[in-house]
Amino acid sequence: MRSGVIAKKIGMTRVFDETGKHVPVTVLQLDNVQVVAQKTSERDGYTALQLGAGTAKVKRVSKAMRGHYSKSSVLPKRKLAEFRVSNDAMVDIGATFSPSHFVSGQKIDAVGISQGKGFAGAMKRHNFGGLRASHGVSISHRSHGSTGQCQDPGRVFKGKKMAGHMGAVRVTTQNLEVVSIDEENDLILVHGAVPGSKNGWVLLSDAIKKPRPEDAPFPAGLAKETAVTGAAGSVEKAVEKQPVIEAQADDATVGETPNKESEEDKEKGSSDEG
Repeated sequence: MRSGVIAKKIGMTRVFDETGKHVPVTVLQLDNVQVVAQKTSERDGYTALQLGAGTAKVKRVSKAMRGHYSKSSVLPKRKLAEFRVSNDAMVDIGATFSPSHFVSGQKIDAVGISQGKGFAGAMKRHNFGGLRASHGVSISHRSHGSTGQCQDPGRVFKGKKMAGHMGAVRVTTQNLEVVSIDEENDLILVHGAVPGSKNGWVLLSDAIKKPRPEDAPFPAGLAKETAVTGAAGSVEKAVEKQPVIEAQADDATVGETPNKESEEDKEKGSSDEG
């Protein structure tokens, strides 16, 4: 079982296939998706990969999470998610995922937070038919009707379909087809709609009800250059700059010392003459 990826929903557009038929697609972007941590059965009781996507400002990251990212030598992430994997599908920490993790024509599952609709009635929220339009019904045409029984049980059962907050829940859409991938721009085009709003995070994984294509990379499709090298390089540059700054400070101190002594000698000489 392979790991999934974290993608950002850019929006929807359309593409044309070989026959000239237009295909509506959702554009998903992989924003520097890296492996942040590994979960092992010996230490954690299960096997999984913790992935991170996006880039967060350091000042908005807690000290505990700063240490977590520093341990993995990756920059702070905007979104974290875990994907269960098999023992032979583990990926090194710091590796960067590529859109080539999926192949054209592959079936995938997408998980996202649906768009919030606010407070909605029973007809819109649960597709109720409503009450009759005439013959005795007054100002209650769109109501949900009775909600319980009599004195026994004397309560409304949990889970009763009623009016309430609609949307903004975790939704999984299965068996979506990958139309194409764009490795240069880190894009994945998926046929149809994907749950979530624009710029929302979506979890993509191999379809659980369909077989994985034989040409799909295993254990993962990784980018040629990992962000670990970039993070390590930035750290090395910071370390290299530190001695230079200290040397400049020492030179400035050495240069100031003779001037200070000469001023003291002048003052001493003037006092002796007096």
